[in-house]
Amino acid sequence: MNASVRISVSSLRAHKRRFAGTFLAVLLGVAFLAGTLVMGDTLRASFDTMFGNATSGTDAVVRSAGTITTPGESQGVRQPVDTGLVSAVEKAPGVAAAEPDIQGAGQLVGANGKPIGGQGPPTLAGNWIDDPKLNSYQLAEGRAPSKSGEVVVNRGAAEKGDLRIGDTTTLRTPDPVKVTIVGLATFGGEDGMAQVTYTGMTRSDAERYLTAKPGEAASILVRAGPGTGQQGLVDALTPVLPKGVEAITGQELAEENTDMISGQFLSLFTTFLLVFSGVALLVATFSIHNTFAIVVAQRTRENALLRALGASRRQVTASTLVEASVVAVVASAAGLAGGIGIAAGLQALFPAIGFPFPEGDLVISGLSMILPLAVGILVCLGSALLPAVRAGRTAPLAALRETAVDQSGASRTRAVVGTGLAALAIAVTLTGVIVSPSLWLAGSGAILALAAFVVLGPVASTTAVRVLGSPLDKLRGVTGGLARRNALRSPKRTAATASALMIGVAVVSLFTVFGASLKATMDQTVSRSFAGDVAVSTPSFGAGGSGLSPRLAPAIAERPEIDTAVGLGRGVAEVDGEGRALTVTDPVALERTFDLGNVQGSMRDLGDDGIAITGSEADKLGLKTGDTAQLAFTDGKKQTFTVRAVYGRSELAGDYVITRDAWAPHRTQDSDTLVAVTFKDGVSAADGKAAVEKVATAYGNPEVQTRDEYAQSSAGGIDMMLTLVYALLALAVLIALLGIANTLTLAVHERTRELGLLRAVGQTRAQLRAMVRWESVLVAAFGTVGGLALGGFLGWVLVKASDGASDSAFAFAMPPFQLTVVALVGVAAGALAGLRPARRAARLDVLRAIATE
Repeated sequence: MNASVRISVSSLRAHKRRFAGTFLAVLLGVAFLAGTLVMGDTLRASFDTMFGNATSGTDAVVRSAGTITTPGESQGVRQPVDTGLVSAVEKAPGVAAAEPDIQGAGQLVGANGKPIGGQGPPTLAGNWIDDPKLNSYQLAEGRAPSKSGEVVVNRGAAEKGDLRIGDTTTLRTPDPVKVTIVGLATFGGEDGMAQVTYTGMTRSDAERYLTAKPGEAASILVRAGPGTGQQGLVDALTPVLPKGVEAITGQELAEENTDMISGQFLSLFTTFLLVFSGVALLVATFSIHNTFAIVVAQRTRENALLRALGASRRQVTASTLVEASVVAVVASAAGLAGGIGIAAGLQALFPAIGFPFPEGDLVISGLSMILPLAVGILVCLGSALLPAVRAGRTAPLAALRETAVDQSGASRTRAVVGTGLAALAIAVTLTGVIVSPSLWLAGSGAILALAAFVVLGPVASTTAVRVLGSPLDKLRGVTGGLARRNALRSPKRTAATASALMIGVAVVSLFTVFGASLKATMDQTVSRSFAGDVAVSTPSFGAGGSGLSPRLAPAIAERPEIDTAVGLGRGVAEVDGEGRALTVTDPVALERTFDLGNVQGSMRDLGDDGIAITGSEADKLGLKTGDTAQLAFTDGKKQTFTVRAVYGRSELAGDYVITRDAWAPHRTQDSDTLVAVTFKDGVSAADGKAAVEKVATAYGNPEVQTRDEYAQSSAGGIDMMLTLVYALLALAVLIALLGIANTLTLAVHERTRELGLLRAVGQTRAQLRAMVRWESVLVAAFGTVGGLALGGFLGWVLVKASDGASDSAFAFAMPPFQLTVVALVGVAAGALAGLRPARRAARLDVLRAIATE
């Protein structure tokens, strides 16, 4: 074994360049994984510290015990508590102070007239709490609000909106309120809680604008007196609280807030990054395997000579694995350092692009270091295992043969196995998409399809390279023909090299197709359901924004240019024991402005005790027109509603519709999410839109959009997602290109004598460079075409599986322009990968090359 180690170390020293691509592939994959884990740990610790600091003076919180949570949302809606409880709480033993905490949505308008925040994180408003220990926000500049119209805002929101102390602006609650900034605040020592904005008002203003009626608060914050612990305070408060109201410790509140951030955003964010780390490492696996397979093929005579001199199969295999181990350990260790650098870079980058995560030192846990190191070593050793076994099987007589080049082709067994896998993949996929819609079955079929592509790669590479390279004979003459023949030499090598790029291109194509399909779905939804001329809307994704004033739609409807204006508000209730979102609107105007499909019953007769539901929900609950259903609201009241209409389509209108009169007794802060407007006959689009914009200006100046603009803005988050996906996938494509460059470099090395002979018989350096570059382009083109085909298929699978697994109808779209760009980038990347190997080949000394054995 010692001899094997010495041989391996000597070989590594002599041929360091052979493993350069493998080293970089492992380093990049491990660095991305380690950076993701370190960043996740750092953010969790920072948020934990920030929430701990913010709630350090709050020893107990009194709040409603029950919540109603609707599908797709992790945070439930709680019933307000009566502020009259404050006096009873203050009398409880151990209480030093108690303050009502009124919370609601309030969006500031910046100095440029545009709203601040709202694209995801909440925009909060509440009463400014005078007790500094109970207030999560600390006054950093200016003073607290003392009269109506005065507010304190968090410093981060003020900077983003270019607002200063003394400035007057608008606060959407959602009714527009003129406010004057008299102070700036921090949260837990930071300028704000990430991108959440906060506006602190006087208590009377908060009750007026943020609650349905005075005397309600989201919770009551309590501070303990000397000698009373948090749990002791909760125990003292519990007997004085009415039924349905609970007390929790301040520590529990901080943990809930941290869990809310960690369980929602951070977990999703880190999982998202880990998926791309996995893609990068999968691509690296192909590159690493290919490198070792070529190196083993080139060492056939060397390994055979070792066998002839008495080395066992195990020793030869161990020698190759020792090389892989050294590369794996060194590259993975370097990757850990790179990962820490990536995490530090991201920590500095996010605030620069307007996403201010809490400050704090990097948290480097043992798991964040051990896991990437172990994964990097396992990936490298696993990728080298088959080539190492193949090296051990080298026969001693192979030392007598001249060839040391891998001439392996596609076996019949591979063709049969690959075809079988492809047939199974299609069968499983179609079952999960058409027969019995299931994301799990569709996903399993997608994995089988990927495996089939990899197995069939060498079988398909010969035909594909001939077809893709056929124009080269005419375009580049002999040089093009030689490039095509070089790519055809070893179908297995060509396929393995191209597979790494194929996976990267496939994932890019998958997200491109899925993103285009989501846009087409949104466009289809708006075109089919929305019969209005313009829409006034809030942000299309996330929890941000304050919504639209319920008085906006009636104000628009009064304009002479307008035929119908209907606002869609949102409420929540439990229906048959499960939380459901309610659309609060004028059902008559709704039916005139939206296509609801086939309607059974009448939308005109809902009144204050009627409800309209979609056919799918009616089937689930076993309801029909005339039946009754009991709704439980957040205020603890239950009411029986009669089903007076069953309509065919939900989409923009939602699954449950009630009138504003029915919602009024149970509402909290009332707002609309959308106002749909239709013009009178003869009114031009420009005149109608101008009329709506004039009214909207008085209500905080929300954006007025045509139907097409509304559809595009509703899909705005998709473009942001795709941009992030493309940026992350650039790493996987980079690793794939390193694999192509490394393969070509090794191929140049094994063809040294051949290249020397070509130069000797008249081939110019320019022709030699072109030959190597075109070989690289052909390999990249094969991988790109395969990736586009696989990505398009997987995109179709994902869209159809999502369609079958949800109530919404998904539209499938293949974006030709974006996919053409992906194809051109893939081929151009291949040309880029071939530059260095081509330059090295052209620099070969002719006489030395011919003399090479």
